[in-house]
Amino acid sequence: MTSPPDTTHNVPVDVISDQRVDRYLGTTVHVVGSRQARPNLPTLGCPFCPGGLEAPEPYDVRWFANRWPAMPDERCEVLLYSPQHDASLWSLGVRGVRNVIDLWAERTAHLGARADVDFVLVFENRGAEVGATIGHPHGQVYAYDHIPERPRRIFDNDWQPDLDPGDRAVATSGGWSAFVPYAPTFPVAVTLAPTRRTPDIVSLDDEQRDDLATLLVDVFARLDRLYDRPLPYMMWLMQRPTVADADTRHPQAWMHIEVVSPWRGAGVSRFIAAAEVACAEYFNPVLPEDLAARLRRLG
Repeated sequence: MTSPPDTTHNVPVDVISDQRVDRYLGTTVHVVGSRQARPNLPTLGCPFCPGGLEAPEPYDVRWFANRWPAMPDERCEVLLYSPQHDASLWSLGVRGVRNVIDLWAERTAHLGARADVDFVLVFENRGAEVGATIGHPHGQVYAYDHIPERPRRIFDNDWQPDLDPGDRAVATSGGWSAFVPYAPTFPVAVTLAPTRRTPDIVSLDDEQRDDLATLLVDVFARLDRLYDRPLPYMMWLMQRPTVADADTRHPQAWMHIEVVSPWRGAGVSRFIAAAEVACAEYFNPVLPEDLAARLRRLG
């Protein structure tokens, strides 16, 4: 099902990464000069299609080390969801998405077991509007040597899902629910969470993974119908840190998946403005309850 990295096309030898912290705000910035030279678009066909640079052999799902990593020591990986270049996550169907979920879990377990990794982030960018340079369906993994600020705040504050979101509910599937957050930063935002506390994707049993696959297909199909065209989005898994004492430090950790899009209308992006960046307080033109109602109708 999965493949190891192609060692004949490894990541660059010199990964220039300088982690800096603003002494006043505490903001962590990874200055990655080596990524400035990465190509914006492939020049010789899609490297993720079977027979391409990063996928020389046939595959169902596949992973490999990112040749333009944001962090050193092979802590950045690319995950290929399907050999079909024009597929979307939801078009893979429940079985195909279940394969993706198993790949997420496999790479989380592998990277999280490393002594130099404290937090594993599985994420996806789809669409040029959010910076994706290749249309082939794929995600990424970053394995951090520390717990980033936002995940730390989420788990330190014992995040829990809205088990009764009312008119912000979108859909359910077995032991999973999808809802629009109470105070979303982005105009389109949906959170998916298990109704029973589960700390990370590795801990999901077969039934939970099947339910999640069903809900992901449902939600992403709705999102692509929202504006009658493929929606650019960012998606990430928020799961328990992989530090040795995670059970003690984060006993109430509750994994969830966040999906956001900058579109406030069909092809119309909402840009983060100066006041929002300056004060880290955001102004959302879309009423969360209205978004949820529209998504419910698109089932």
